[in-house]
Amino acid sequence: MKAKNWMVFVFVLLSLFVSVGAFAQDAAEETAATETEAAAADEGSSMRMLGALIGAAVAFGLGAIGAGLGIGQVGSAAMGAIAEKPNLAGQALIFVALAEGIVVFGFIMAIMILGKI
Repeated sequence: MKAKNWMVFVFVLLSLFVSVGAFAQDAAEETAATETEAAAADEGSSMRMLGALIGAAVAFGLGAIGAGLGIGQVGSAAMGAIAEKPNLAGQALIFVALAEGIVVFGFIMAIMILGKI
């Protein structure tokens, strides 16, 4: 696959896990809001926590997978370019760091989701 196709794939995955995390959190909040009794509120609270944990896990997990795929493609191309022209090492490092940034976004989203528990 071309590098551009991988970048689109990674950004689609990033959007997907953000959407899934937000949906899981909203679904858990609606469940907690509809229950009125104390016992049901405890159950809703645990459902909210479960939804947040699943959303955070999906956010971080898919971010790590997407970044791994991106770094694999960009890193191999960068090493080939550095082998031919060693003065391209600095530029190659920038592209690898851009792919690594996707993990950071997934980690931040997971922390934001868990912060709402």
